[in-house]
Amino acid sequence: MSEPRKLLDRVYALKNPAECESTYDEWAATYEHDTTQGMGYAAPTSAAERLSRLLPDRAQAEVLDAGCGTGLVGAALAGHGLKTIDGIDLSSAMLEHARAKGIYRALNKADMTQRLPIQDNSYDAVICVGTLTEGHVGPEALDELVRVARPGAPIVVTVLDRIWEPLGYQARVQALENNKTARLEESVPQSVYHTKENITCNLAVLRAL
Repeated sequence: MSEPRKLLDRVYALKNPAECESTYDEWAATYEHDTTQGMGYAAPTSAAERLSRLLPDRAQAEVLDAGCGTGLVGAALAGHGLKTIDGIDLSSAMLEHARAKGIYRALNKADMTQRLPIQDNSYDAVICVGTLTEGHVGPEALDELVRVARPGAPIVVTVLDRIWEPLGYQARVQALENNKTARLEESVPQSVYHTKENITCNLAVLRAL
């Protein structure tokens, strides 16, 4: 088994936020190299590009990068001209690497399995890449991403194809639509995720109502 595959198997087997926090604190120093070089982690680039096309006034938009990690998504957003980006993550060590990039307005520690310490209707857009997955954050977090988004705001998320339906993400999106808090604007299964590990995701766009 390849070293990248061992890492993936380990993180997808995490059982609770405490395990996630300690694992990502340990991994922070080599995370970007291991994922981008070792696994071909392309989802941050593709998701950021998709969100940028949904924000015609991108230079003025306030964006939340939920589960920001070391800032791969934030850096990609900044490359598309977004200037006001806040990030949240469970790992303090990952946040320190994100802070070193100098592209975030604010970075805060937050557990995405709980209610976020953010007021309703705070952001013009929300993006969440690589966090809604096995051993990390479940579909219930979608409710919080919608809550902190302003009416009309796009919410771009990635969810591994293999868990989109079995782990309840599809059903949660349907519930949001039924509750008239968000609508599913776009769903693109088989989107790029880890090119070297042949892992794909559903790149979904929700619109807060």
